[in-house]
Amino acid sequence: MKMRITTVLIWLTVAAAFGISGIFYPKMPVIMASHWNAAGQVDGYMPKSVLMFLLPGIMAAEALFFYAILLIDPLRKNIFKFRVYYEGFILLITIFLLAVHLFTIAWSLRIQISMNVFMPLMIGILFFVMGSILPHLKPNWFLGIRTPWTLSNETVWNRTHRIGGILFKTAAIFVLFGALRPQYAVGMVLTPVLAASLLTILYSLVLYLRLK
Repeated sequence: MKMRITTVLIWLTVAAAFGISGIFYPKMPVIMASHWNAAGQVDGYMPKSVLMFLLPGIMAAEALFFYAILLIDPLRKNIFKFRVYYEGFILLITIFLLAVHLFTIAWSLRIQISMNVFMPLMIGILFFVMGSILPHLKPNWFLGIRTPWTLSNETVWNRTHRIGGILFKTAAIFVLFGALRPQYAVGMVLTPVLAASLLTILYSLVLYLRLK
C-alpha cells in the first residue's frame, strides 16, 4: 500500500507542475530568467513557451526513466527489496525539480529570493534525505554508490552505503550553511558534496582491498 501511495504522489507532483504552468502561463513575460551565475545574478533567458514546460517535461521523463529501470536492470530483483526507498528517491527528485520550477515562476512574478540562498537550502535537504536512503539500497546498476568495488562485493556495497549515508548527511549540514553566506554559496555547496563523494569512492576501494 505504501508503494502505491508513493507512486500516486510522484505522478501527482508531475501533474501539479504541468497544472501550475498552465495556470501561470498567461502571467509570465515572453522571455523568462532561466539561469543564474555564481554570484546569484541572472545570466540566461529562455522563451516562456519553452521554459514553462521544460522542467515539468524533465520531471515526467525522470519518473518514467526510473520506472523503466525496474524492467531493464539485470539486478532489478534487488530493487524490489527496497522499492519503498527507491520510489521515495524518485519522489524526492521530483519534488526537488518542482521546487526549482516554482522558483523560476516566482522570479518572473517579482518574488525574487536569492538563488544563492534557495539552492543551498534545496541541495542541503536533497543530500540529507539521500543520506537517509543510501543505507537501505541493495546492489543494482543505476542507483547508489556504484563503483567497481561495490558492484563486485555485496559486503563492500552494504558497508560503503552505510558510511556514505553518514557522509552525505554531514555534507548536507555544511551545504545548508551556504544559505547563510550567499557570496560563498557555490564553494560551500560543491566542496562538501565532492568531498563526500570522493571519500565514499576511496572507502569502497580500501575496504575491497582489505577484504581481498
